[in-house]
Amino acid sequence: MSPATFTAMCSANASSPRRWDGTPTRTPRPRSLRVAPDSPTRLVRTAQPGHCPDCGNRIDWHPRRAGDDRAVGLHPQELPAAAVPAVSRWHVSSGIAHPAHDGTPWCRIPHTALCPARSVPAALTPQLTALRRHLALHTRRLINNGTLTTRATPPAPEATKSCRPARPIAQLLSVRYIASHPIDVIQCVAQTRQRHRCTRPVLDDQAPPGTWTLAPTTLVGRRTPSPPVGRMAVYDLTHLPYLEQLRWRHQHCSSHATSSAADLALTEWETFDPRLHHQHIHPRLPGGTRTQHHGT
Repeated sequence: MSPATFTAMCSANASSPRRWDGTPTRTPRPRSLRVAPDSPTRLVRTAQPGHCPDCGNRIDWHPRRAGDDRAVGLHPQELPAAAVPAVSRWHVSSGIAHPAHDGTPWCRIPHTALCPARSVPAALTPQLTALRRHLALHTRRLINNGTLTTRATPPAPEATKSCRPARPIAQLLSVRYIASHPIDVIQCVAQTRQRHRCTRPVLDDQAPPGTWTLAPTTLVGRRTPSPPVGRMAVYDLTHLPYLEQLRWRHQHCSSHATSSAADLALTEWETFDPRLHHQHIHPRLPGGTRTQHHGT
């Protein structure tokens, strides 16, 4: 080897970092997560991690297939399909959870089938029994450490001094939805530039508000219209422009209404059903007034 070649190799080694064996050290360039235009979900992650409020164990929340607004909480790890009953097998495709088996040796299982705070299911295989016992031990450690506390029972609607619905019913895009929080507390689900969830509320003082009104309570899911069984308070948004109603449906603040930012959480709207949500029906308007043009 000539001295010039040796000098060139030494200078190259000095300019680029190398491992002990002489191979170059390459640091992968970080890539930012993006949402594909044809993605069935706007979530930047395939699942939204959370914890069971009853046992404290981890849950992965996945949106269901199209037409079902509810999210399903699955156990974070895959399990052998042979150890899971056929009725409890789920699979995840493109971030969407499907209640069926996809033919692979592995599957997912709902957390409710393993939750130690619930009653033991009738059909539980030995593998699932051992996993449920492991989750129960973790729950006991959380209780002993003071990390897990039982949820406080909400007061009865008659005992509350305010008529403010805890889970209000809203009507937008010709559909009635029930929210998980009061109207003025509903939080935007979009991702900020700091990659955190936006803390702004969906209700904006600079945007046209909805109107509290008394609407007839009707049963859904029948071909013929059913007679009204009463009247209930509804936050009506149908008089707003289509894009404004779409902003509420997507649970975005005014700043993220037309933004291409991904969603960092699932929307909390749930299709309203009088038979399932009858305990959240309020026969009076909030505050006792005829109409209110705000979210109190």
